[in-house]
Amino acid sequence: MKKLISILTLVFAIQCASVPTSQLPVKSTVTGSPVEYKLDGKTYEGFLAVDSSITGKRPGILVIHEWWGLNDYPKQRAKQLADLGYVAFVMDVYGKGIIAKDHVEAGKLSGANGDPKVILKKIYKALDILKSNPNVDVSKIGAIGYCFGGGGVIELALDGADLKGGVVSFHGFFGSKNLATGAKKIKSKVLVHHGADDPFVPKASVETFVKTVTDAKAPVTFVSHPGAVHGFTRPGSEKQGLPGLAYNQKADYASFDSMKTFFAANFK
Repeated sequence: MKKLISILTLVFAIQCASVPTSQLPVKSTVTGSPVEYKLDGKTYEGFLAVDSSITGKRPGILVIHEWWGLNDYPKQRAKQLADLGYVAFVMDVYGKGIIAKDHVEAGKLSGANGDPKVILKKIYKALDILKSNPNVDVSKIGAIGYCFGGGGVIELALDGADLKGGVVSFHGFFGSKNLATGAKKIKSKVLVHHGADDPFVPKASVETFVKTVTDAKAPVTFVSHPGAVHGFTRPGSEKQGLPGLAYNQKADYASFDSMKTFFAANFK
């Protein structure tokens, strides 16, 4: 019987390893629901994920979506965070129901939110919403972001936000105009997962970022994944028709496991 269980466990592990991490199953007790809120007279709709089988307060994690907007991908990532025992809230950067139909529109929408003051105001509003949830331990907050959102969590760290859980950036951007002054203000631990062959992020931008945070002795861990390009955690990225945008299973799994270890250690 034990041998049969071991075989079934191995088969399940192999099956899971053959799919993107965003498609890994979560417990049936994990649910998500929309959260409508307003900022400066505009309506936004975020997404909150929790595991109803867990009682009491627990760490909260903010999720910042890619340049596409708040679609199903960040919602699933939030559910996975809830499955790990956290309360996860996906903020809405663009406004209720606004999702880019193509990369041209995505560029315009993300560009309109590129100024640090603009995106930070929205991030802090979202953090307040996350902290207001009765299941969240407000002393234990973290954040993750993908692509455009990856740049957002880095911006948050550069602003001096003190998050116990730290922040994790997946294929994000590093060209913040606050980098030179913000590097010395970083209090939150930062984990960056970057595709080594990402053509969307200039090599000079990577080098400047790494040198600046290193010189500032900031608590930043930079991981470069060989062979990975932009969007390496996102299944189907290559279907967008943009050269240099593609899923990479090895980098996806490595960065996902790294994130889990990072938060577990910081929230301990």
